[in-house]
Amino acid sequence: MRRRRCLRSCWRGPEQMATTTAAPSKAARHARIVEIIGRAPVHSQGELARLLADDGVVVTQATLSRDLEELGAVKLRAADGGSPVYVVPEDGAPLATRGSADPGPALLARRLADLLVSAESSANLVVLRTPPGAAHFLASALDRAGLGELLGTVAGDDTVLVISRDSEGGAALAADLLAMSHVREHR
Repeated sequence: MRRRRCLRSCWRGPEQMATTTAAPSKAARHARIVEIIGRAPVHSQGELARLLADDGVVVTQATLSRDLEELGAVKLRAADGGSPVYVVPEDGAPLATRGSADPGPALLARRLADLLVSAESSANLVVLRTPPGAAHFLASALDRAGLGELLGTVAGDDTVLVISRDSEGGAALAADLLAMSHVREHR
């Protein structure tokens, strides 16, 4: 058996090496995934892989599947019954690591538009209905939005209990949340 020698065609000179980039770290890849899912609806892993590739991050389906699992991403159907999209709980990162200075209200408006089915109020309480399995994501967005009138939330499977600071502020808070979501069902 003869050994083959490397000719010019397989030699990588300095000009070729300069164009080679290292794969991003797992943390950087996770941050890109969270950013992409946060800015646009993503319906499949294939679509997400294409969007990542457009950003210069090439991943295998197996790696992408593991990343989504580690981030806690799940596919949820929006309240309007449209096709399911990926969501990441609490957007997968603390507020300080997100792109804009205060994305809380924008994220909340998007989550409300996607997930809020109805709202009912009584005294300082608001009960929000979501599609099955989506209450946690809406409660998380409410908690992170930094609304001054909101004391806290409790999430079940398809229901979020929102507690207003004002003893009679439930109706006003429900109206504000409905206005942000463009859903008109308030009782």
